[in-house]
Amino acid sequence: MPLRARIELLLLLSACATTTEPSSRKPLARIPAIANLQRAAALPWRDEGRCAVQTASQPWPMVVERCFHALDHEKIRFQDPTGRCAVASAGAAAVGIGVCILAAPEIVAGAVIFAGAVVVAVAIQEALEAYELRGAYPEEARPFPHTKPAPQESLAKRKPQPAPSGQARPPALPPEPLERERSQKCIPQRVPHLGGDDLHNTCADRVPQNGFPGSDVLVNGKNFDALQLRTRVLWEVKTDNFDTYSPFLRRQVVENQIPELQRERALARACGFDFQIGVRSAAHKAALEFADDTLQIVVMNWC
Repeated sequence: MPLRARIELLLLLSACATTTEPSSRKPLARIPAIANLQRAAALPWRDEGRCAVQTASQPWPMVVERCFHALDHEKIRFQDPTGRCAVASAGAAAVGIGVCILAAPEIVAGAVIFAGAVVVAVAIQEALEAYELRGAYPEEARPFPHTKPAPQESLAKRKPQPAPSGQARPPALPPEPLERERSQKCIPQRVPHLGGDDLHNTCADRVPQNGFPGSDVLVNGKNFDALQLRTRVLWEVKTDNFDTYSPFLRRQVVENQIPELQRERALARACGFDFQIGVRSAAHKAALEFADDTLQIVVMNWC
């Protein structure tokens, strides 16, 4: 069966399943990509789920069609209790039957057998955590309320009423647009690394459980070096060869870095994130902690 015809058939099967599911089933997530990632999380992957993440915005049958090759086929078996996939994939190999079974929600129940426990692939887990993080700011997906402008005549006829003597003026309305703008700035965004320092970028990318390797993370107007999504920790990485500096240069480095690190910590905390600093030597860590013992500093043994 030609590839295009097979995809169309799978889309048709998926659509039919959506209309015939019992009403007691929980509704899928509002964002289709999240529903696809949740389905993909139940499957074993050889590529850590990267293909599923890259195609998650497509209809689920297309995700299955494009990423079927990335499944760990040694840990998954297919059976077709309805016989529908055998008909849909007539003349095709077992791959065609497997794609059909995974793409049709009403068939997949009981038709997929796993050998051993399935652990959620790293890329899929990070993508779901990123969606969950953005979900903490519903303003991102909620349209601004639309109000009709007041008629000009009524505004012109209105006269300001003097406030009664002895009474304070009514409180000003909260600046909702400013608050909404602040919330938008707190949503982490992937941005390119700022500089061309390969060592610095490598140390930042290797921060354990970094959700944005290969890039910086823009939060509250600041490019942070890494973000641990699960623990909500933003990172600043310092790669100075501190042990080789003279005493005078060490003092200068610390005096310059402390105000910068305190400002970055304030920006992170304003958006509900914790803040951590990575350095390359115990001497650098001790010097920074001596200047401000409230900073959280670790020696990067991976760098």
